[in-house]
Amino acid sequence: MKLSQFDFKLPQSQVALEPMHKVFEEEDGSIERVYRRDESKLMVIHRKSGQIEMDLQFKDIVKFFDDGDVFIFNDTKVFPARLYGTKEKTDAQIEVFLLRELNSEFRLWDVLVEPARKIRIGNKLFFDGDGPMVAEVIDNTTSRGRTLRFLYDCPHDDFKKELYALGTAPLPRYILEHREVHKDDMDNFQTIYAKNEGAVTAPATGLHFTRELMKRMEIRGIEPAYLTVHCGLGSFDPIEVEDLTKHKMGSERMIINKETCDLVNSHKEAGKRICAIGISTLRATETSVGTDGYMKEYDGWTNKFIFPPYDFGLCNALVSNFYHPMSTMVMAATAFGGYELVMEAYQKAVDNDYKFGCFGDAFLILDD
Repeated sequence: MKLSQFDFKLPQSQVALEPMHKVFEEEDGSIERVYRRDESKLMVIHRKSGQIEMDLQFKDIVKFFDDGDVFIFNDTKVFPARLYGTKEKTDAQIEVFLLRELNSEFRLWDVLVEPARKIRIGNKLFFDGDGPMVAEVIDNTTSRGRTLRFLYDCPHDDFKKELYALGTAPLPRYILEHREVHKDDMDNFQTIYAKNEGAVTAPATGLHFTRELMKRMEIRGIEPAYLTVHCGLGSFDPIEVEDLTKHKMGSERMIINKETCDLVNSHKEAGKRICAIGISTLRATETSVGTDGYMKEYDGWTNKFIFPPYDFGLCNALVSNFYHPMSTMVMAATAFGGYELVMEAYQKAVDNDYKFGCFGDAFLILDD
């Protein structure tokens, strides 16, 4: 398929800049936000009948599953990856976006810098004013990519703590272009079941889940299974080729253990629904599934790019947020639910004021 087949008009007013919430004004005039993640909108797409259900809240999702069905979650944990500093001598303001630690002993990090044209090998970057956190640029990796060595002499755990204390939530650029950073952003950009640190963007569909909803799942008999995909920026990189077969996804670290495999495979063999919570989870399950249709243990990297036509091997249900035009997440969803049907659902979402993006509304695709 072609890139242009996934284009549609999305009003800026329908891009969610915050999670679902209500605003209250306190007596002193301050504003208090009460977040209600599971009260965002939910659309249900039945891929065999072609029926599309609307007027649901996300917490209604449990009504579509029965005892023994499985939700597969991505339990990666987002770290505060966006830092601001200054360049030595010029005091030019620099944004540093941490991608991953390359070497803990030598404090080496793979990062993106902005504006990149000002940052060259040998430059030193200072954080927190006159504080002790200093980094030296030791390599150019891409047009915006650099390798930094942090010059901070202390135990590694202390270094990470101090580094993260300087960082802010790695919200997508399309959000930061339209609002200021909030004190709640780091908590809001983290799933309640986040466990394994390493993501620089949230597995956004999982943001809808609350402790109350997880309890309702438990009462319903829906089993949670967990895998780890450290979400990078590859899914949000603009696709620059019309022919999708020529696009290369960035690689992401992923881990699936035996316990998860045993749970998922036994329930699949029993004929239960296996539901991927989010596109990162779907990509992981398709990376690990064997030719027999069962999940295999995995510890490595994936650059799986899913677009129509695609034959899925494991999951028979999918939950995803509504995402921007021409994004890889839209492509994966259409591959799962059928191009015409899912694009029809997207148009209904636009027409009925659903919200899009990481903090946006969601849809569920069922195999019925």
